[in-house]
Amino acid sequence: MTTNTLPRRTLLGVALLPAALAVRSVRAQAAASMQLFKVVSPRDEVIVGADAAQLGPGSNPAVERLAAQLAAKGQLTLWQYASHKDASGALVQAPLRQIVVFRNELLRIEPHATPLAIQPPK
Repeated sequence: MTTNTLPRRTLLGVALLPAALAVRSVRAQAAASMQLFKVVSPRDEVIVGADAAQLGPGSNPAVERLAAQLAAKGQLTLWQYASHKDASGALVQAPLRQIVVFRNELLRIEPHATPLAIQPPK
């Protein structure tokens, strides 16, 4: 029986590989659509998310485009993000609430890297 089971497992693993890669690419696309940043002010620091439309066009790094948008507009409405468990129990970065970031209260904006999946706002 063990000699017959090994080829079946190998065949099943090879058959499921395209499905696993498809799920992985969908997660990467969702994460790529929303980028996270740490916004530091004199009082606190928060993690915010901005999508490509909020970052504006250009080939500069995303943090520079976000800073340019903030400098031009004076304030931006962004989603505050926090770690939460999703419906399946997995830990993810999820939108908490919308906040307004003002140019004059800001000390620093920096990219925020996370190993967690990033959920887009609904």
